[in-house]
Amino acid sequence: GVVVDFSGKRNGRGAYLCDRVNCWEIALQKTQLLNQALLTEVTAAEREEIAAHKPTYDKVTEYKE
Repeated sequence: GVVVDFSGKRNGRGAYLCDRVNCWEIALQKTQLLNQALLTEVTAAEREEIAAHKPTYDKVTEYKE
């Protein structure tokens, strides 16, 4: 099945999803994107599991010069 792997080291097909809220919302709404990226049919239960890890806000990085 499909699982969220924050380490990026699990075996199998993977797909990177950035840590911006809108990236997650698009991926969860347009499930065909996840299906194509993972080469499998993502079930409703797996989408719920993915959604549970969705960031609640965008991380802002400040650069000091």
